[in-house]
Amino acid sequence: MIIAPGNSARADNTRAAQWFLEYLNIDQAHQISTGTGITVGVPDSGTSRHRDLEKNLVPGTDLLADGGGTGQTDSSGHGTHMAGAIAGHGHGAKEGVLGVAPAAKILPIRTSSADEGGTDLAVGIEWAASHGAEVINVSAAAPQSLSINRAVSAAGRSDSVIVAAAGNTTQSTLLGYPAAIPDVLAVGAIERTGQHADFSVTGPEVDICAPGSEIVTTALNNRYIKTAGTSVATAIVSGAAALVRSKFPDLSAKEVIYRLTFTATDIGPPGRDDECGFGVLNVVKALTADVPPATSNANPSARSSETATPSASKDVAAPPRPEKGGTALVAVLGGGGAIIAIGTLLAFLVSRRRRPQGPPGVH
Repeated sequence: MIIAPGNSARADNTRAAQWFLEYLNIDQAHQISTGTGITVGVPDSGTSRHRDLEKNLVPGTDLLADGGGTGQTDSSGHGTHMAGAIAGHGHGAKEGVLGVAPAAKILPIRTSSADEGGTDLAVGIEWAASHGAEVINVSAAAPQSLSINRAVSAAGRSDSVIVAAAGNTTQSTLLGYPAAIPDVLAVGAIERTGQHADFSVTGPEVDICAPGSEIVTTALNNRYIKTAGTSVATAIVSGAAALVRSKFPDLSAKEVIYRLTFTATDIGPPGRDDECGFGVLNVVKALTADVPPATSNANPSARSSETATPSASKDVAAPPRPEKGGTALVAVLGGGGAIIAIGTLLAFLVSRRRRPQGPPGVH
């Protein structure tokens, strides 16, 4: 659910309303990394030139029928909402929206609009990967298809971290794609109370959770909005991935995902669960913890009591591939709008079991 705080949020109150900044200790994280040198691709509805974003926007592309643009227009606002949570830099003396990675660049790829609906999400993912995006934020879901699988594979060859929304139960009880694909970091949401959000889809594919309720972020026309959903939780994790990639430039995409999940804080029964995977995003720990190499036989029991311990396994079978089909975007703005080891943790991250089918919508 999307809630506009009044007609618009006052700039001097906006930062204080961003509760997730304190919850995730973002001030402390920014003493270590702000995402410098990292580009985050955002295949979405485009990103408007909000004053809290404009310094971080780089020319992207418009994949819709009208085309020809740089992705820096947005008719629905969803892409702008996500960009703010990822890399908002605010303005003035600590006014406006601050994102998780305020020095990262946003590469907008316009794949949907309020008027024209969606185009092939897979094309947007591939475009981002081929144009230098070290992190790709997918706050959307598409039906399972060969093209989505191929796009994820292409991003893997480019060593891009794909962060994707698990989906909202208002639209489906199954995880969306690409979130359900191996090597994609699947994100669920928690409420302001720190508990798993009822709207966040659950399942063995979920890897991590992040704040996804009452999130104040950038909106159209230099305004602000309070939103909720796994889409904005995904944007927050994408920002964290940018911080990690900036701090540890030699890590591969798989190693970045490994670090984020290994350092997550377990909020449920000990061990991995279907609500939040390994737990809730712990940004500071992801930037500071002594994490065993992903290629080693890391002992999950060596993790601190604050982090989740892998406890189950996923199949190593490749994802089922349909014989045909493009990947029309199911939903970018929906009802939310608003990982398990086989011997080692890495084995889980490399091979995720997923449901046999799932055409959900999202966020």
